[in-house]
Amino acid sequence: MSTAMNNPVIETEEHRALRDAVAALGKRYGRAYFADVVRDGRHTDKLWAEAAALGYLGVNLPEEYGGGGGGIAELAIVLEELGAAGCPLLMLVVSPAICGTVIARFGTEQQKRTWLPGLADGSRTMAFGITEPDAGSNSHRITTTARRDGGDWVLNGRKVFVSGVDIADTTLIVGRTEDARTGKLKPCLFLVPRDTPGFGRSPIPMELAAPEKQFELTLDDVRLPADALVGDEDAGLLQLFAGLNPERIMTAAFALGMGRYALERAVDYARTRQVWKDPIGAHQAIAHPLAQAHIELELARLMTQKAAHLYDAGDDMGAGEAANMAKYAAAEAAVHSVDQAVHTLGGNGLTHEYGLASMITAARVARIAPVSREMILNFVSHQSLGLPKSY
Repeated sequence: MSTAMNNPVIETEEHRALRDAVAALGKRYGRAYFADVVRDGRHTDKLWAEAAALGYLGVNLPEEYGGGGGGIAELAIVLEELGAAGCPLLMLVVSPAICGTVIARFGTEQQKRTWLPGLADGSRTMAFGITEPDAGSNSHRITTTARRDGGDWVLNGRKVFVSGVDIADTTLIVGRTEDARTGKLKPCLFLVPRDTPGFGRSPIPMELAAPEKQFELTLDDVRLPADALVGDEDAGLLQLFAGLNPERIMTAAFALGMGRYALERAVDYARTRQVWKDPIGAHQAIAHPLAQAHIELELARLMTQKAAHLYDAGDDMGAGEAANMAKYAAAEAAVHSVDQAVHTLGGNGLTHEYGLASMITAARVARIAPVSREMILNFVSHQSLGLPKSY
């Protein structure tokens, strides 16, 4: 059996070629490289640089700014295949998918020329700050405010669980104009360079075994020039969701890769581990749960492909529903796959040698971030089914 998933109905020959090429890159690095980086407290700089050199980091960005001219469908393939090889690049979700997409769609010509070539070739990285200590899933409670002061903007507020700020040149911060502190959310997106006075960061200790660190950010009278604002001040909500839909699609791809990696390890083990007469994979108590995990991953993959297709086709409304469903389905499939993989290996599933136990915690991330599964169920019950809101 192979857990490689090629779907000729959804994917083109070019997509399958991209999968094969990225899978080959991932195989050269693999889980051992990823584990060494985590153990040593380093970053996946070498893999990031090689993926950039091969054109994978900016595959979704416009060609005129150094990108590959593709879409989120292609970038999701890159992340999924690297994850399936055991070495996912979480910053793909943030830098090219969220930030690159927002700038490509809504940035000024100067912002595009300044940022997109660097995001595409890997020489520049961008983080994304939206979550706040008292807002969480309720983005309408964002309290980071931006006020005008002459020709400048002045930002004040806090953000939490911001990935990769230590390696990012700039963070795309979601705030709200000061006159919108009460009432309806009027988000604005600002480019905040790492060394801007008043922009502080502190690491959040996490139980995750990951190269990317999480940070709490403080913005204390952070003064920014007028051109730090991305897009139109009055179109903030549209611009924000233009970044959040790719985030959900990419999180689904991240989960799919993780689930596939765990399942592949479990299948290999079940095929060769012999305790009685036959390998343990011959027993239905082992085989059927693994088959079910495979089915769930395949189904989640289909919804992820649908979401990416709708988004790349410009259907933001349709993509919103599909992206939330894809993220939900992929997260559930990944958690089940990892859990079943660990269980299949028994005691070996908890050893450093096999490297699966740490994925139990990692798999939970897709259920929680960037939006919890309960909030997705709220979205589907309200937006898709037309039921009354409960919040």
